[in-house]
Amino acid sequence: MATETAADAAGHAAEAAHGSGGLPQLDFATWPSQIFWLAVAMVVLYYLMSRIALPRISETLEERADAIADDLDKADEFRRRAAEAEKAYEQALADARAKAQAIAAEARAEIQAQVDEALARADAEISARTAESEKRIREIRDEAAAAVVAVATDTAGALIDAILPEAQNAKAVAAAVKARA
Repeated sequence: MATETAADAAGHAAEAAHGSGGLPQLDFATWPSQIFWLAVAMVVLYYLMSRIALPRISETLEERADAIADDLDKADEFRRRAAEAEKAYEQALADARAKAQAIAAEARAEIQAQVDEALARADAEISARTAESEKRIREIRDEAAAAVVAVATDTAGALIDAILPEAQNAKAVAAAVKARA
């Protein structure tokens, strides 16, 4: 072994410098300094966390909680407004329906009054023509009665057509004239 080379000698010297060749943190001789620096690092970390990081995190959480509370308040306000708007809509709808029914009833009453007036005029004209015809032509009473009914039906139809064309109903006019004759 006398023929050791320079490289082998350098390798042995490096091994001797490292000591046992194990992990330095498991060397019991360095534990007190490791524990000291661990304590210092923990105190510094605790100080940084308690003075800088945790207040910022707490502040952020508080801001988020406030924002959420504000959003919930706004949502409640919008929900209340929506409920009020729905009530107003329902009231407006009910008012519109009532107004529409009143307008329809008024229109029906107006149309009925016009129809009654037209029928009254038609009845008056039929009665006048019938009386005149009976005075002049007593001997042809059957033929005159048929002519009067035809004239009355045409007249009532023309009057109704002139006053209310949409209410024209030839059967109803004929029935009304026949009932009055």
